[in-house]
Amino acid sequence: MYSVNVPVPGRVRTLANELYPELVGFDRVREDHSCLLKRLGEADHVAQLQHRAHRALEGAPAVEAKISGIDYFEDPPLGSAPVVYLAVESPGLESIHADLTDSFETVEGLEGSDYVPHVTLARGGDLEAAKRVTDREIEPIRWTVSELEFWDGTYKLPVSRVSLPA
Repeated sequence: MYSVNVPVPGRVRTLANELYPELVGFDRVREDHSCLLKRLGEADHVAQLQHRAHRALEGAPAVEAKISGIDYFEDPPLGSAPVVYLAVESPGLESIHADLTDSFETVEGLEGSDYVPHVTLARGGDLEAAKRVTDREIEPIRWTVSELEFWDGTYKLPVSRVSLPA
């Protein structure tokens, strides 16, 4: 599965590392952090998929984003529950997501009008533990998203980047 992801600044990774002791009871704790912007699907020819995505992203500007708090999905449409995440507020990212959904099929329940920008911290485990983590107050983290990554889900690596002009 290929996707377009939003790289997050070091301050977000630092926050995730600070939260780690509160997440160890979950089935899986993420070590790599980014914000999934749009799933692109599978491809025999990665270059063609990247070209389609580049065309869909043409003219997309750099956008502002903010980590505003910690939240959780109690019953996510895919995978184990609950999912604890850092909430991302960004009308600009939501707009870019909408542009990408014009060019690529949406995943029902996850994308389109159901899209919630976030950075996953952990999943699976106790719902009460998720509620405790989300009670924690954090300082908002603001940044400018000036590039996006094409992500290879099989190898869990970025395969290329695209700049968003200021």
